[in-house]
Amino acid sequence: MVGAMCTGLAAGLAACGDDPDAGTNGVGKLGPDTIQARTVKAARGADALRLDGTVVSGGKTYKLDMRLKGGGGTGSVTTGGSTFRLLRVDEHLYLKADADFWSHSDDGAEGQQSDGAAGDKLDGKYVKVPAGDPSYKRLSTFTDKDVLLDGLLTLHGTLAKGDRGTSGGVRTIALTGDEGSGGTLDVSLEGTAYPMRLERAGGAGTLRLTEWGKDFPLDEPTAADTVDYGRQLPES
Repeated sequence: MVGAMCTGLAAGLAACGDDPDAGTNGVGKLGPDTIQARTVKAARGADALRLDGTVVSGGKTYKLDMRLKGGGGTGSVTTGGSTFRLLRVDEHLYLKADADFWSHSDDGAEGQQSDGAAGDKLDGKYVKVPAGDPSYKRLSTFTDKDVLLDGLLTLHGTLAKGDRGTSGGVRTIALTGDEGSGGTLDVSLEGTAYPMRLERAGGAGTLRLTEWGKDFPLDEPTAADTVDYGRQLPES
C-alpha cells in the first residue's frame, strides 16, 4: 500500500516537472496572437510601471529610466553624452539639466544671454516646457505611458512563441516577430501577464519593464525651483 502511494506520488511529481507551465498563469499554453493581446491589455490596464533601457530612433540612441503612470511621469533621458530629467504632471512638462546642457545662446523671452549666463541661471532648475514649443510633443512622449507602450509593444511580422526563460527573477515566455528579426517580447508567466523585457526590431534598443502597478509621487516642483520662459524654451 505504502509502496503504491509512493509510486503514484513519484509519478505525479515527475509529470509536474515535465510540464513547463506547471505553477504558471497559463499564458504559455496560449497561441502567440492571444499572448500578444493579453500582455498589451495587461500593460494598458496597469496603474504604473518603470521603463529603463535604450531606444534607438532617428539615428540617435536614448538611454531611458522613466517611471510612468496615467497622470504623467518622471525620470532621466541620456543622449549624445548629455543627461536631463523630465517631469510631467498632467499637462505641465518640465526639463531639468545642469549648466553644460544649456550650452547654446538663449533666444527666449528674456533676450540674448551668454552661454555661461544661461547655464548658470538654468543649472539644476525645472524649466517649464511651453505647450506651444516644438520640443513639447517630442519630450512629453517620454513621459506618456500609453503612447510609449503603444509604440514599444508592437512586434513586426509573423508572431510565434519562443523560449521560456527569466527576467528579473520572474519566469517568462518569449514572443517573437519573424523569428526575432521583428522584435522579441518576454511575457511574465507569473501573476499578471505583463511584458517584462523587449528587444526592439532591427537592433533598435532593449528595454526592461518592471514595477508594474507600483505607485510613486508625482508633484509639481516648487516655484523657487522653476524657471518659466513663457512661449519658447532657450535653444539647446
